Amino acid sequence: MSGDNSERALMIFVRNPVQGKVKTRLANTIGEKKALAVYNDLLAYTLNSTRGADCHKVVFYSDFVDNNDIWNQTVFNKKVQFGRDLGERMKNAFKTMFGHGFQKVVIIGSDCPEISPALIINAFGMLDYTDVVIGPATDGGYYLLGLKQMHDALFEKKSWSTSLILSETIGELNARSIPFLLLPELSDVDEEKDLLDNDKPRLIKNT
Repeated sequence: MSGDNSERALMIFVRNPVQGKVKTRLANTIGEKKALAVYNDLLAYTLNSTRGADCHKVVFYSDFVDNNDIWNQTVFNKKVQFGRDLGERMKNAFKTMFGHGFQKVVIIGSDCPEISPALIINAFGMLDYTDVVIGPATDGGYYLLGLKQMHDALFEKKSWSTSLILSETIGELNARSIPFLLLPELSDVDEEKDLLDNDKPRLIKNT
């Protein structure tokens, strides 16, 4: 049954692309207009990396559902995030998908210009052999998290949006003896230096 897309759900967490409300750390150095352009590039890349994935796909918006954006409603279901912080919003999203009967649920953001369709499908496959899959980011966070059952503690009392979140998450898993596997480490785009990484290809052209 591992190849049945009715059991697999991919959640894509995005911010509504509004100038001044996206990529604020990046905007501090390149300006809000260019930061918005970068974020729109990241959204387009994430779209291209996910629309062909053999799974149920849901875009979770930060503020409101946009029915006239790049996310085609025939391919992507659309919902709004809810919760007091990122951890609670992620926890609620996972609970929603498990509540709909999905057996493997993966979440990604929209900040990683290196994620690929093969990597996402690999994450689902790894859940045949482990309870949790994590895609570590070079900034100390993670770009992907996959579960096959709820583990509420992974989303509670964590230092969200800091370089500690990956180590805190792994520490939680180890403390609870929850088996996990790691995907390759990739880079997110959060600051101007992330656009200037000469070691890895960048799809961001607007800066």
